[in-house]
Amino acid sequence: MIQKKILFATMPMDGHFNPLTGIAMHFKAKGHDVRWYCSQTYEEKLQKLGIHLYSYQRAMDVNSENLHTLYPEISKLKGPKGIRYAFEKLFLNNIENHYIDIKEIYDNKFEFDLFFCDSAFYALQIINEKIGKPVYVVNPGPMLEISRDTPPNFVGLTPAKTMLGKKFHQIMRIFMDKMIFTEGMKLLNNMRKSQGLPPYDGSFWNISADYSTLFFQSGIPEFEYHRSDLNPKVRFTGALLPYKKISDHSFKYTEKLNQYEKVILISQGTIDNKDQNKLIIPALEALQEQNYLLLVATGNINTDGLRKKYSLPNIIIEDFIDFDYILDYTDLYITNGGYGGVMLSLSKGIPILTAGITEGKNDINARIRYYRVGIDLKTEKPAPDKIRIKTEEILADKTFKNNASRMQSLLRNYNTNQIIEDYVIDKNETKDRNSG
Repeated sequence: MIQKKILFATMPMDGHFNPLTGIAMHFKAKGHDVRWYCSQTYEEKLQKLGIHLYSYQRAMDVNSENLHTLYPEISKLKGPKGIRYAFEKLFLNNIENHYIDIKEIYDNKFEFDLFFCDSAFYALQIINEKIGKPVYVVNPGPMLEISRDTPPNFVGLTPAKTMLGKKFHQIMRIFMDKMIFTEGMKLLNNMRKSQGLPPYDGSFWNISADYSTLFFQSGIPEFEYHRSDLNPKVRFTGALLPYKKISDHSFKYTEKLNQYEKVILISQGTIDNKDQNKLIIPALEALQEQNYLLLVATGNINTDGLRKKYSLPNIIIEDFIDFDYILDYTDLYITNGGYGGVMLSLSKGIPILTAGITEGKNDINARIRYYRVGIDLKTEKPAPDKIRIKTEEILADKTFKNNASRMQSLLRNYNTNQIIEDYVIDKNETKDRNSG
């Protein structure tokens, strides 16, 4: 096998960085030289992985820790205004500087053979055109590429069943593109012009797939809306999960797992977890008196405070819980809809009760209800009574468990990292041999 120099690049957010670590470590274990361009905030994680970090130089370090400090108004913006603001501040403004940083790395530090990035790292288009190395895009969330068969993004809709409904979705897509992306696309094309590149006249949502060598989509076709016009570069990978060492799980309460009628895992993820009144607290209020073992992962937010308030023996509250381990014992996953947690839950055949709207979670949760692997409460702040009723419904109706188990069976057919390696390394080795 020819050893490759591989540069990874990700936006500075856990949901963009973490899922790619499994792929990176797979390549590293095969002897390839793997390095990473990202925010300085990921230095400790990369050190533990033994991967060299190239931190941002010209690019502004906007990450999940400083986002609301730099742009406090972002939390007040909802709907199209919020999407437009995030598009420009988080993703668009840094494109040219990301490219300049990476060109400096390529010219003077690390002449990489292959480039991997998450699907929101939009400098990939300039890297593709000006550096000319294969660009492999990894989408760790639901598919966003527009299609005549799917509803617009970020509105939490499911595919229309009638021609009239599809026409309505088409009008919505056109309206949203004009309302959200008109000014941003002008800025994008000004950047392209300054780099001597022609304008891009496609949809913003299609940039990542259009400029990729291949587009690796986390998940399976059976959990994505059907697209008759699917981009031929798309390859489904199965559940794209972060790297983890062989677990010693160190779960301190193993004896409790068989003491209750059901085991329920509750989480608000690692980003939208500051306001626990959204989901964690109402879920605890709803279920604390039931004969359920409630496992709560706080993401290091207010763990001690929650423990003092909810001190019943059937409630376990931890900063971190090894989901990969504990989901094997779980009957229901309650979440705001982070895609990584959803895919992991489905890979274990666990049905889901979800409540989340922001950051595209409404689109993820729409898929949960569309494929009936759980129930979508369609709100950011569900009432305890609603959580209790829908929890009982999921646990009583085997349809949800059966559908989740079907997804589990399908996901078992995917060896994610090996699938990606087979597409990438084999293709480039053949190319190297033919050009040698």
